[in-house]
Formats: sequence, structure tokens, C-alpha cells
Amino acid sequence: MLVDSHCHLDFPDFAEDLDGIVSRARAAGLTRMVTISTRVRKLNQLLAIAERFDDVYCSVGTHPHNADEEDGITPDELIALTQHRKVVALGEAGLDYFYDNGSPEAQARGFRAHIAAARTTGLPLVIHTREADEDCARILEEEAAKGSFDAVLHCYTGGRELALKAVSLGLYIGFTGILTFKKSEALRALAAELPSDRILVETDSPYLAPGKFRGKRNEPAYVVEVAKVLAETRAVSFDEISRQTTENFFRLFSKVKA
Repeated sequence: MLVDSHCHLDFPDFAEDLDGIVSRARAAGLTRMVTISTRVRKLNQLLAIAERFDDVYCSVGTHPHNADEEDGITPDELIALTQHRKVVALGEAGLDYFYDNGSPEAQARGFRAHIAAARTTGLPLVIHTREADEDCARILEEEAAKGSFDAVLHCYTGGRELALKAVSLGLYIGFTGILTFKKSEALRALAAELPSDRILVETDSPYLAPGKFRGKRNEPAYVVEVAKVLAETRAVSFDEISRQTTENFFRLFSKVKA
């Protein structure tokens, strides 16, 4: 039993094959999928998919790449949108300094607004952070001082210090197919070190197919490959890593029906 805690089923890559995508995920043993929002203004597209499949849920949020486009969305606006039964998380929001998409100022404003909404609703925030470890850690510390909130640093590729800081604040770390890449030794070392109750598996599909499918379109069923490598990395069985990450998922995404 596994869960894909982060995929993008509304992306054009899946448009002609959505039924097949979900069917293959179920056949691979997945019980839940969360399709993650990148634009608040396109939430209806996600809801249409989440309402179509019983085992698919969604989030609502603004990806940092779109921070300028959706600058000024308030916590109250986000909170109102979480009232839908299939909206189970905020985000993805955060900081991305790798690409020059979304000004740092707008990204930070959006990040803090999403944290405020997560704090109020009790729903988890899906955090996107890339090449922004120092600023991300600072914002997380400042916001945690205002009151606790739940979150996962998804598709983690940052440094050890940020990951340990996040865990110390009670947050989670999500691993994708990047964990399976040959050059990801440092990431695997981190994955082996983290507490077992703070780790999740995801695909971030249609991107980042695991090594076995490198170069192909990724899809939720391939989360199995991430789980296999995570199990090997942590020297536990596949069944154990499946049980643990699924248990972690339902603890964090508590609005999702088990």
C-alpha cells in the first residue's frame, strides 16, 4: 500500500491518458494520490479531476514560479477555498531561486500567506524550495515562532541543515525519483538519517521519472520505484517503508479519508 503525496494530474502531459494513469496507479498498489495546485486561479481544473476519482485529492496554492502572477492572494482567500471536501492541503508555495521566475519578494509574500492559511486551517502546506535554503529556513523559523503549522518540504534536494531544521520544527520531507539517480549519494545519505516518522514518497509527475524510467514521462505508479530505493537506503523492507510512509501521509494529510 502506497500513496503518491505529490503529482500534477492536471498537466497537459496527462490529458489524453488520465483514466489509464489512475488505473495503473491503483494496479501498482496506490491507495491515494494528491494532485498539487500551482495556480489558485486554476483550482477548478484540479477539483474536476479530484471529484472524478474517489482516491484523488488536491491542494490549493500558488507555485513560486507564479508568485508575481498571483501576488496579493490573502490567507482568507486560501482558507475559503479549502472548504471543499477534496481540498486537503495548501500549496505548493515557497521559494525557488534556481529559475528567474517569480520575484523573491512576491515568493516570500506568497509563502507567508500560505503558512498563515495552513496555521489557521490545520491543513498541511506543501513547500517548494530550491536553491533557497537560507531564506527558507529563516521564514520557517520566523513563522513557527508565531504558531505551529504542518508542512512537507516536497521533492527535497536541499542541504542537510535545512532538512534537519524542518524536522526540528515538526515538518516532513518528501522524496521523489531524484533519490534513485546515480549522483544522488548525498540525498540518499540524508534520507537514511531522517526520523522514520518524517518521510514521504512522491513522484512530482509528470516530471522526475525514477532511474528505471529515466527520460520517460513520470506517473504516480512509479512511486513504487522511489519507495524501493528509500527502503534500500534505510535498510528496511519495502513493506516497512510502504507502511511507514503511508502512515506518515495520513497523519500529515489528516483530511484525506483513510
